[in-house]
Amino acid sequence: MAVPLPARPQSPEGFYAINNQFQTNGPKGFSELKILANGDMFVRMDLPGVPDDGGMSVYHNRSEESVVVYAKAPKVHTHDSTERRYLTSTGIGCSCCAISSMTTHMSDGVFRLTLSKTRIDPNRSSCIVLGCSGFREDLRGTDPNGILLYNSLVLSKQLPNGKLFVRADMPGVPKENFTVSVTNGRVKVTGEAPALSHDSSGRFYSGDVAMLSTPVDIPSRRIKTIAKDGVIRLLIPPF
Repeated sequence: MAVPLPARPQSPEGFYAINNQFQTNGPKGFSELKILANGDMFVRMDLPGVPDDGGMSVYHNRSEESVVVYAKAPKVHTHDSTERRYLTSTGIGCSCCAISSMTTHMSDGVFRLTLSKTRIDPNRSSCIVLGCSGFREDLRGTDPNGILLYNSLVLSKQLPNGKLFVRADMPGVPKENFTVSVTNGRVKVTGEAPALSHDSSGRFYSGDVAMLSTPVDIPSRRIKTIAKDGVIRLLIPPF
């Protein structure tokens, strides 16, 4: 029988803060912001489970010169407890400029946004651009069927047939970059997220998600996996 491993408690910084238990290198935090050489602002936001071709809305709030992002990660598997929804905002913090254009790209559970600005106050000799991260909301449903264990990064559910369902978020990892192994009874998932666009670097994830009742090595093909949109789901049978 497979059982989930204890999850690391969420830190005070919130969802995808510095305590990502799987990430071993690369920039941590659910977002990364930088000012480019041409003055544009680049923002990376982790939205695991949100599909590349839909499920999100991007709105330019001209009154506050901010960009509001709303995204929805649908239920992909029967044992997903519910869909997930995200809401966050970012923008320029100076009063002398306005957002002139933006480019967006969504892939593998990561949203990338580049904002360009134009000067609206010619009397200002200098301009400071600040990124303003708003808030993020993750709606967590409950499931009356089975035991539901949930934290920011991992969803584990013991099923009536003895199988263990595990969902792990590793945003930025393409489906072909996930690997699963079972060694000495420990089920381990790794994933490599390449650097895209203006990311400061790639990210690498690695960690145990479950433990078998006996310390054996099992071929990974015996575990059903679904990797999609920066999320990997596993159905681990009762070995």
